[in-house]
Amino acid sequence: MKTLRPLLIAVIAAFTFYSCSTVPLTGRSQLSLVSDDQINPAAAASYKELLSSPATKVVTSGTDAQRVKRIGGQLAIAIEKYLNANGYANQYSFAWEFNLIQSPEINAWCMPGGKVAVYSGLLPVAQTDAGLAVVMGHEIGHAIARHSAERMSQQLALQAGGTAVGAATGNKSAATQAIIGQLYGVGGQLALLKYSRGQESEADRLGLTFMAMAGYDPRQAVAFWQRMAAQNKGGSPPEFLSTHPSDATRIANLQSLIPEAMKYYKGK
Repeated sequence: MKTLRPLLIAVIAAFTFYSCSTVPLTGRSQLSLVSDDQINPAAAASYKELLSSPATKVVTSGTDAQRVKRIGGQLAIAIEKYLNANGYANQYSFAWEFNLIQSPEINAWCMPGGKVAVYSGLLPVAQTDAGLAVVMGHEIGHAIARHSAERMSQQLALQAGGTAVGAATGNKSAATQAIIGQLYGVGGQLALLKYSRGQESEADRLGLTFMAMAGYDPRQAVAFWQRMAAQNKGGSPPEFLSTHPSDATRIANLQSLIPEAMKYYKGK
């Protein structure tokens, strides 16, 4: 293990020193081994392919479709204004799209580059424009924080670390190598789960602030996530084995973040 530790530290230090970026608003440093130029075109192509698929029913007219586009547009304007005013203008390139998809699934997502989809099954839970802004702001928060690229970077770093483990334990017995490899693999995967929970919480913080900037009351986020929690009737795994915070943890975190978000809320 004495040989293993310095090698792993060297690998991690090299990645950290040469490939870091900063998340807007939160100021968190993150590993960045994948650029927007690499990931955004692929995301845009996947988005276009999904929307054009015969299995996808895109809602192009009606009140609900217009709500999604209107709220999304307001969020995009507020976010672009914030990024431009805080020195991020040249670091992001978004080609925003907001579409409503007919599906009973209670879900929404935002691909890198600003490609957003909202599923119609979410609308009864969202209830209001503010509720919809909570979800859309959260999903856009993932894109602003470049969480997809960060997860890819973490996987690359994990693979490099795994290679280092193999090299450092090459002269050990097969049993020792198996134990160390197993510990590294489990530890690495749990670390990625922790990063995923951290990303969810960061997206909550960004989304809360973005919806406030766009004129939606961030205090409505607590009621929305309480309604979402009520949908979870099948139970959930222990939080330390989950990629998302528990409902109780998320709601408590949101309550603590509301004062920060309220600084940006001017109302409509």
